Amino acid sequence: MPDRSRQTHGETRPATETHPTPALVMNRRLIRDKYREFRSQFPEATIYYALKANPHPGIVRLLQELDCHFEISSLGELELLSEMGVRSRRIISGNPVKERAFVERAHASGIDLFAFDSYPEIDKLEECAPGSRVTVRLAVPNDGSEWPLSKKFGVEPREAADLLLRAGERGLKPVGVTFHVGSQCTRPATWAVAIEKSKLVWRMAAERGLSLSLLNVGGGFPIEYLRPVPSTAEIAAVVRRSVAEAFPEGVELAIAPGRALVGEAGVLAATVIARAERDSRPWFYLDVGVFNGLMESVGGIRYRMLTDRGGPAVRCVLAGPSCDSFDVIAMEAELPDLQVGDGVRIMSAGAYTTAYASQFDGFQIPAVHYTE
Repeated sequence: MPDRSRQTHGETRPATETHPTPALVMNRRLIRDKYREFRSQFPEATIYYALKANPHPGIVRLLQELDCHFEISSLGELELLSEMGVRSRRIISGNPVKERAFVERAHASGIDLFAFDSYPEIDKLEECAPGSRVTVRLAVPNDGSEWPLSKKFGVEPREAADLLLRAGERGLKPVGVTFHVGSQCTRPATWAVAIEKSKLVWRMAAERGLSLSLLNVGGGFPIEYLRPVPSTAEIAAVVRRSVAEAFPEGVELAIAPGRALVGEAGVLAATVIARAERDSRPWFYLDVGVFNGLMESVGGIRYRMLTDRGGPAVRCVLAGPSCDSFDVIAMEAELPDLQVGDGVRIMSAGAYTTAYASQFDGFQIPAVHYTE
């Protein structure tokens, strides 16, 4: 997999003393602190970093040192982890939709835990990863999530039990249930509802002679952008209590945070490259936009932004550098009256920025740097 952080194109403009922009600066200490927080709040769980949030090699290396596991979805992610020496026993595939080539390579490498939610996927796993352990993806409410995921994946409890039974009949090893409450979920009670729904699958499976052991409560743990969010401790307390009530005899617990491990550790440094007045409102154009780093702004994520320029805030439009009119970061931003050459620091930008980025229109993907 190419290291996209090193791709550059065109002129760069300094907005910080250290790095030309656009640049994503990741704080290693904050990542370590966040991982240790999850480790302390979920002492009995296996933590799988959802690599899709930010697959930069520096993050993989750091989390390896912390003894973290990884959740992947694609051949590209598998190749990255393999190149970096991550052992297959520390990797699972949490995507219910997988390419055959990926399943074959993953199985051959020693990965033996896959998620699924359909009969054709059982056929694929039987052929490409025979004898593997499998978890069924359960559809659960995504209440409180800023990025709901409930439509694309998951099945209801009765079908989940049917799928597990079929998987067992086809030589796979059905071991449990996985779910996802949606990205950036700010309602802890949503996890409780999902765990209670998982209990139904457990009971239906038991009635059919299947003994399940693994519950993967997924990701969705939120980070702070502009508004306060529940802490990891608050959500963990709900999860631990709900699991204890639903599974009194114990269960193997797994979690798969992505955004929550790396999001707040990243600052995206940008520079104002142009400005204009349109409909009596200033427009500020940055050297990073929707296509090369801020795709989540399209879905409603609003970032806290800092600048060294003083003065009162003005209501403005913030846009990216490309010639596409879709490249608008925020229609209702409030910033000082910025001038060309001013630097802007976009906070909590460590997840789903460079991971989503492209070089559309020839604009560079932000380089990634690290600080302690």
